[in-house]
Amino acid sequence: MLLVAGTKDDSEESSDYIVKNMGLNFVSLPEMHRSLNPFKDYRSYRTLRKMIRDFKPDIVHTHAAKAGALGRLAALHEKVPVIIHTFHGHVFHSYFSPLKTKVFLQIERYLAKKTSGIIAISERQKKDLSLKYRVCNASKVHMIPLGFDLRNFRENIDEKRASFRKKYLLDDDEIAIGIIGRLVPVKNHPLFLASAASILKQTKKKVRFFVIGDGESKELLFREAESLDLNYTYFKSKPVKADLTFCSWIKDVDVAISGLDIVALSSHNEGTPVSLIEAQAGDKPVISTNVGGIENVVIKNETALLVDSNDYIDYAQQLLRLIEDDELRNRLGKNGWEFVREKFHFTRMIKEVAMLYKQLLTKRKRT
Repeated sequence: MLLVAGTKDDSEESSDYIVKNMGLNFVSLPEMHRSLNPFKDYRSYRTLRKMIRDFKPDIVHTHAAKAGALGRLAALHEKVPVIIHTFHGHVFHSYFSPLKTKVFLQIERYLAKKTSGIIAISERQKKDLSLKYRVCNASKVHMIPLGFDLRNFRENIDEKRASFRKKYLLDDDEIAIGIIGRLVPVKNHPLFLASAASILKQTKKKVRFFVIGDGESKELLFREAESLDLNYTYFKSKPVKADLTFCSWIKDVDVAISGLDIVALSSHNEGTPVSLIEAQAGDKPVISTNVGGIENVVIKNETALLVDSNDYIDYAQQLLRLIEDDELRNRLGKNGWEFVREKFHFTRMIKEVAMLYKQLLTKRKRT
């Protein structure tokens, strides 16, 4: 097996440790970044072609938008027997301008014709790809939900909770609400901040809000917090207690989940948000905008409260419900583990992907 990865952006936290902890090695392409760069992207494409030519794989399986496009083109031109791509989300809504979106959609339609199989990670995503955006015929799309090793979210919870709350100066009677993810426009953090500002004026309970992650929108969100008159801090440079704390990335997400009381998401568009799966594994209730594949990741009104995208008023009201109603918060939290423990376990995903590999290889040999 040959594992190839691009290079993280400066605002992203490295995930190399995940691969290393599994005892795997990988090859890094320093010229491949998330952002578009024609010169570097062409160099990445040429490097990928050479790697494929030397390794001679039977299957090339790509992930992510740009890496997926370059990887599939390289595999196609090197005549790899089976080419598979997994959509972890899509860039056809809320990412780019209408013109750019149209261009990317045409590229994906072309690539889909040359791809042996497409993996969607939710039923909603499969419908989007085959019906809404017409990327390819539904028969080419195989729905395989993501799978994770969630054991860390069930172990040493009390110790982890104490550790997080001590570091971020949380009292025992304070309710901690956190949002986890990249600070980029599609994640719509202003909705979360506006709700925080509204709730702080309404509730008598002690509440603290945490933004876990980093990205291009960080400075914009600082200005947004100021405009909302929120008492905030960027904890890396100023580790003080505040109503709103920007934490940057936290490597041990299980520690953060243990320390929080509610996990939020406010995105314009999502595929399968890992933070919500992890929240449920850690017995935490969820509040989220109802976009993309969210409904395939949580159970509405059983593990999560869902709100229409950009409905600032309802989002704040539903989050306030979770804060004020201890019984509701505890009930939604307790329901999460039973839901995710089987549906999103990594052994199930491995088995289904392996079956797809065999199916597509067999089909290829017959043609």
